[in-house]
Amino acid sequence: MKTQIFYQETLDKAATLLKEGEVVAFPTETVYGLGAIATSQEAVLKVFEAKGRPSDNPLIVHVHSVDQVINTVEEFPESAKLLAKQFWPGPLTMILKAKSGIYAPALSAGLPTVSFRMPNHELTLSLIEQVGIPLVGPSANQSTKPSPTRVQHVVEDMDGRIAGIVDGGDTSVGVESTVIDLTNEEGPVILRPGVITKEEIEPIIGPLVEYMKTTTGEKVTPKSPGMKYRHYAPTTPVVVVEGSVEFWHSLIEEYQEQGEKIAVMATNDILDTVSSKVEESYSLGEKDSLTDMNHHLFNALRSLDHTDATIILAQASVKEGAGLAYMNRLEKASSFTKKER
Repeated sequence: MKTQIFYQETLDKAATLLKEGEVVAFPTETVYGLGAIATSQEAVLKVFEAKGRPSDNPLIVHVHSVDQVINTVEEFPESAKLLAKQFWPGPLTMILKAKSGIYAPALSAGLPTVSFRMPNHELTLSLIEQVGIPLVGPSANQSTKPSPTRVQHVVEDMDGRIAGIVDGGDTSVGVESTVIDLTNEEGPVILRPGVITKEEIEPIIGPLVEYMKTTTGEKVTPKSPGMKYRHYAPTTPVVVVEGSVEFWHSLIEEYQEQGEKIAVMATNDILDTVSSKVEESYSLGEKDSLTDMNHHLFNALRSLDHTDATIILAQASVKEGAGLAYMNRLEKASSFTKKER
């Protein structure tokens, strides 16, 4: 299969391929998504095949309007209305109970719930509108690999496996959306952290149920992507580093004594002191900027995986606010964590 690249002026051709049941990757503000018509079982199964994705890992449905959700769910509760008004289009996914017989069974992995998001990207909103049907849009990478934030990342993983890719430039957020379950009997709960945080959501809809664990049992079908399987991992082993600059220096020396070729991904304050001591480095941005760290995370993992490094040392962040999103992805990508005692 020849994978075509589409731009704004050829968006109609991408829409035509999607309407014909093909798979076309599209940009969002978070990561690139792997698009297919959400109502077609055959098209959705092509997405699972292209990604090598387990069949019990549900997909998110992407819409261009709130009406596309309201028309396909059993109920669009007040909490959903308030969240949509505040955060859509944007990096927030809401889990709702869908009407039966509308969406492809494969996308929900047999569950009665469906995840919905309105991406904040003009090209993709226009694409969905032209298709006229909501699209699934899991990250456009091979399963377990780092999510794609650039067209080149999608080409690396999907060239020859899908019909096309819409080039919308680099993504702005860099990590996947926050997922909130509005069908949970005990109350709304965040199943996957993102840059829209609990602290931003609670003033809109009230207190959330305590954050749930991001993994589920082996025989349990997760309601949200990112809860059960290993994700985001490059081929090169990743070690999360939590500690002072002095700790970084001692750890680098330790690994060098073991014969490792070291790559470091960290904020500028760390890199300024250690980059000259290692083989490769990648800046995660300014000190204490969680926005920068989330934005650069996946490209850093992919870029350093293409070097001669035998190990990647990755800077930890705080586990609060948008730092939860960063650490959720980084810990899934890593082998283990080294903490300063």
